[in-house]
Amino acid sequence: MGVVTDIRSRAGAGRLAAAVSWGKAGRAGRSGKRTVSLFWRIFSLNAVGLVAATGLLLGPVTVSTPVLPGEALLLLGGLAALLAGNAVVLRIGLTPLRRLGRAMATADLLRPGSRPAVSGPAEAAELIATYNTMLDRLQAERAAGAGRALHAQERERHRIARELHDEVGQTLTAVLLQLKRVADRVPGELREDVALAQEATRAGLDEIRRIARRLRPGVLEELGLASALRSLAAEYTHHGLTVRHHVSGDLPELTPESELVIYRVAQEALTNTARHAAADRAELTLRRAPDGVELLVRDNGTGLGGAPEGAGIRGMRERALLTGAEIHIEPAPGRGTDIRLRVPVPTGAT
Repeated sequence: MGVVTDIRSRAGAGRLAAAVSWGKAGRAGRSGKRTVSLFWRIFSLNAVGLVAATGLLLGPVTVSTPVLPGEALLLLGGLAALLAGNAVVLRIGLTPLRRLGRAMATADLLRPGSRPAVSGPAEAAELIATYNTMLDRLQAERAAGAGRALHAQERERHRIARELHDEVGQTLTAVLLQLKRVADRVPGELREDVALAQEATRAGLDEIRRIARRLRPGVLEELGLASALRSLAAEYTHHGLTVRHHVSGDLPELTPESELVIYRVAQEALTNTARHAAADRAELTLRRAPDGVELLVRDNGTGLGGAPEGAGIRGMRERALLTGAEIHIEPAPGRGTDIRLRVPVPTGAT
């Protein structure tokens, strides 16, 4: 499909470029500002302490047998100073590693965030820089894999939608026409039953067409993103859910990949609202942002309630990664859930 064909290559290239830049930044930082390793810091401190103690023992300080109280105090003071110095050096040297441990414990490839700063002794700085490069490489590989999976998914959606429309839809249309001919010839007492069969067949045909439209957003390809989102809001305004839409007319030019991601995230958000949120109102807003566009889907439902993220939300995060977008899922003001998707656009796009 033309809309998602280049997702894999673009996402992979962007992420790998980021990984390379991280690696270069780490090497540049280490070459521009040389740091003393933790080994040499501790060794130098101990060496200074031992040399000073040896010099004092060879000079004015003596140790008697048995040790006198004043001599014992002097030795204990030197030992305490040496231990305190070691403790300070170790604390300073291990602080970057503790910061790295916290970053590793909270890392999530679906939620790109800030990287731990490359700082500290040479060993710690090298380890942090390696971790940052590894995380960028993993994100690039995951984005490329997600691009391939979503490309296959969109292709399968189109195939199923085409078969539903061409095969099942045409069969039900033929059945409906046949029922119409039968209704003209059946006895009067059977016409009501035939009419009910016609209505059931017509409802099934409408449902098949609705499913096909959801599987393949033809309106997105034919009429653009704004019309597709308005049609999506109208489609979900059923069964007690009222969806209000606000689509700005002053949007920058978006790539086909970005438009598809915005449409699919809006579709999944409204699906979750209709199925799980117990909401009666929802809002769908698409507007220009300082560095791109922002999609907001807000409902007045029960909210997430601390429940773990399901496949739908993780799927939205996967799609956001493909275009370098940011997605935030948080409680709405008052009651409900806010889903915000910020999609960047190239500098200079109009």
